[in-house]
Amino acid sequence: MYAIAIHGGAGELSRQALSGEREAHYRDGLAQALDLGYEVLERGGTSLDAVTVAVRSLEDNPLFNAGRGASLTREGVAELDAALMEGHTLRAGAVAAVRHVKNPIELARRVMDKSRHVLLVAAGAEEFALEEGLTLVPNTYFRTPERQAELDALRSGRPASELIPSTQGTVGAVALDAAGNLAAATSTGGMSNKRPGRVGDSPIVGAGTYARNGACAVSATGHGEYFMRIVAAHHACAAVEYRRLTVQDALRETLGRLRELGGSGGLIAVDSAGRIAMDFNTQGMFRAARDSAGQRQIVI
Repeated sequence: MYAIAIHGGAGELSRQALSGEREAHYRDGLAQALDLGYEVLERGGTSLDAVTVAVRSLEDNPLFNAGRGASLTREGVAELDAALMEGHTLRAGAVAAVRHVKNPIELARRVMDKSRHVLLVAAGAEEFALEEGLTLVPNTYFRTPERQAELDALRSGRPASELIPSTQGTVGAVALDAAGNLAAATSTGGMSNKRPGRVGDSPIVGAGTYARNGACAVSATGHGEYFMRIVAAHHACAAVEYRRLTVQDALRETLGRLRELGGSGGLIAVDSAGRIAMDFNTQGMFRAARDSAGQRQIVI
């Protein structure tokens, strides 16, 4: 059995906010990332490679709040965070507040594979990217007219959708491969109009990203300050491992604790048997899942 699930952000979303054409574009972006990750699993590849490929696809798609199309700080600059973790050895890699790395998830993977560290930030992370020969781009590469308009709206006090564009959105993937190994990956531009240097839950192992064989793999999206305070991704995995909750019940409980603090967002997870759960306490969450039993769904 092998399986993969992805998300592209959670927030307040009315059906009226999505035109037929716009919804089709989002579904196409989710489908492309989902199928690229699934093809890795189908060829016998690792869950770690599958989540990396899926998240990289979402980073390259300007519709989502990661990589190109990321939310902007109050100074109009993109600062990007990403992390990934594999469940067999609990290895992990993460980067935060990078401004020039085209695909932050690739840099997080290099931190895990090529360094003795887990988390690198800002200039130190970008120096490592240079050493590793990763693609660097001017910060303007990440900026899109939609994100600039979102920032302008927030600066002026006008309301801006949390999902389209997704001010608290994030992209992520979780997977189980045929060898029984789990992995999770998350990437984000963070909150729109955030203070420079702000880091959310996505690159924090245990908060926005976590994987452990025998339990589950989790990726989060939403208001990161709340996910960090309850160590959300780890909490969900611990509920599966130690209390024997189903992965769906574990996500529901975690979101309940988040709601008690006033937080909102969503979680995706896959357990060691390939069971997938995708849950949220907002109006919507871009999400998709596929497994070797024939399931394939793309949902908003």
